[in-house]
Amino acid sequence: MTTTYDLIVIGGGAVGENVADRAVQGGLSTVIVEAELVGGECSYWACMPSKALLRGGGVLDVAQRTPGVREMLSGSIDVPQVLKRRNSVTSNWKDDGQLKWLDSAHIDLVRGHAVFTGPKALRVTAADGTVTELTANHAIAVSTGSLPLIPDTPGLAEAEPWASREATSAQEVPSSLAIIGGGVVAAEMATAYTSLGASVTLIARGKLLANQEPFAGEKVADALTKAGADVRLGTSVERVETADSGEGHTLLLSDGTAITAEKILVATGRVPRSGDLGLEAIGLPTGGWLKTDDSLRVLDADGAPIDWLYAAGDITGRALLTHQGKYQARIAGDAIAARALGRPVDTSPWGVHSATADHAAVPQVTFTSPEVASVGLTAAEAEKRGIRTRVVDYEIGWVAGATIHSEGYEGTARAVVDEDRHVLVGVTFVGTDVGELLHAATIAVTAEVPLERLWHAVPSYPTLSEVWLRLLETYGRPTA
Repeated sequence: MTTTYDLIVIGGGAVGENVADRAVQGGLSTVIVEAELVGGECSYWACMPSKALLRGGGVLDVAQRTPGVREMLSGSIDVPQVLKRRNSVTSNWKDDGQLKWLDSAHIDLVRGHAVFTGPKALRVTAADGTVTELTANHAIAVSTGSLPLIPDTPGLAEAEPWASREATSAQEVPSSLAIIGGGVVAAEMATAYTSLGASVTLIARGKLLANQEPFAGEKVADALTKAGADVRLGTSVERVETADSGEGHTLLLSDGTAITAEKILVATGRVPRSGDLGLEAIGLPTGGWLKTDDSLRVLDADGAPIDWLYAAGDITGRALLTHQGKYQARIAGDAIAARALGRPVDTSPWGVHSATADHAAVPQVTFTSPEVASVGLTAAEAEKRGIRTRVVDYEIGWVAGATIHSEGYEGTARAVVDEDRHVLVGVTFVGTDVGELLHAATIAVTAEVPLERLWHAVPSYPTLSEVWLRLLETYGRPTA
């Protein structure tokens, strides 16, 4: 039997849910196809469990630097309680609550793995072998996300390394953990597992958090070292040897040293989850990112949009962040409904059906201790784009709100100013709880608020937000 919907969404994570929800609100009949848990990677194996693992250490760090509170502390984390809380955050890897939401949102669900059989057509195979044929009146949207990249380092596969899923869902903390990689997952898991009592070694070929402003990775590396982690930058793993018993691994590094660890976590990047979708049936290469226009229509080999095929989230390679994927999803769902029903479609820059922010105003928080919060361009990225810039730095620890926050508060704020337009094109904060400063920066960058107007956005005293005033003062107040 073949069932027809206006829209079929492949992937029931946060991104796919948002595509479906917007399309239903726009008047389209919609079904989600999901082979695993509805709610996806973010809910069960990424954003939510990782932050639950990090929260205890972050709170303890602040408490230990707060007189009157630190005297009450035992100085250690109750690891079983942290893991129990993490399990609760993931609903113990059950999606009952998500199914109730789908029902309330009038979105149908088909369980199974989807493969394209032709334009607007899918075959879905359930775990028990049951096959469902689906066709779309108007569109299919792909929101299948990404997978961890596992390098072909000799001996690594035999060591059965963790990837991000295993790290965020582990029910026990290993005595020692070697983390390969220098990006967000590596930095966050190094922070979490160090706070949970593991002996952590982080090994990165280059710098830590290399895509951020240089001082961000430097401050996080320093904090990890002070917390007891062994941070090895500028080196790589050449070979892994596993003990005959299968317990314990030796990692031989390019600098001639070696380390041993009970577990290995590989956090060296992501690849698109598109290799098993049958894309060849619709004339697209198998296994690559699905490139899109700004209304999230997939582009064919000639760069032309396919009018019935959309993609959103990690699978596009645009910005591998849940919140940015949900932003794309809202735009895609609205665009699908508008085109299907003959409504106006606005794909102009910053238009209602254009994911313009992907190019200029992507916010991100790395939940290390200290946190790293950034939006827009780094100074180096702005220079590469030919923007005439001025960089303004200010130490967050100098503002009154930081003094009250905790003893010895250390942090840095950086604003990257477009000198020709007198607007911010990038902002970075490093420090405890700076993630709460980021949305103000995101609004300033997205709206291209002139610096002259920002002088009238008065930060409340005494809060960390006072750093905004100090950045403006450092830059210099405009004269009439």
